[in-house]
Amino acid sequence: MRSVSVFSLLTSFVVFFKYGSMFAALLRTLLLVLASVAWWNDVSGEGRRGEYTPLVRDGLKRGIILFIFREVCFFASFFWTFFHCSLNPDVSIGEIWPPISLKTFNPFSIPLLNTIVLLGSGATVTWSHHSLLGGKSFTSSLLFTIRLGVYFSFLQGYEYLRAFFTLRDSVYGSIFFMSTGFHGLHVLVGSIFLISCLSRRSTFNSYAHLGYELAIWYWHFVDVVWIFLFSFVYWWSC
Repeated sequence: MRSVSVFSLLTSFVVFFKYGSMFAALLRTLLLVLASVAWWNDVSGEGRRGEYTPLVRDGLKRGIILFIFREVCFFASFFWTFFHCSLNPDVSIGEIWPPISLKTFNPFSIPLLNTIVLLGSGATVTWSHHSLLGGKSFTSSLLFTIRLGVYFSFLQGYEYLRAFFTLRDSVYGSIFFMSTGFHGLHVLVGSIFLISCLSRRSTFNSYAHLGYELAIWYWHFVDVVWIFLFSFVYWWSC
């Protein structure tokens, strides 16, 4: 069901980019969320019932590593396009990068603040993990991490509202909104992942917290991707 939802979501985005209709994309996004919630509920239920053998745990770790590697390749395609266009700008954009007709963001305003927020959330989630390993309360630091993640999403949404260009404004606009937009989507997914861990905090201890550990891996991946986005898409392109 989830695989079908992902494929149909991809086709609906093609329809959106060509015709501007969001209804199909929103409907398929809802189906994907419902399918994912049902699947993750089954996985967490198996963990609560103590059905995870060392072999199953190892399989789940390998699965999240492969998933993160796939996402690394996904973002690598954006950076490949970015460097291809920026290092050899085409005559259609005036042979200059960024296009002279576009007013880009100041990297030392909201983007820099978002960098501090996201890197701070990486520090607090690591602090939370070490607290859990030491048998101490990790709830406050995890809750603070979630708040920072939500604040990052709020700042990014505010930045989009103040943008001087759109997705359709040359290749720069396409690359900017596709790369930062999909990163913002990953931040939302990571925040939901951490909220799920917060709701299950009573089931975690210093020896059994696989779900939380995998969420931390994913969150650090989001942090690293943002460092590259800030360094090149914001700062280097300004």
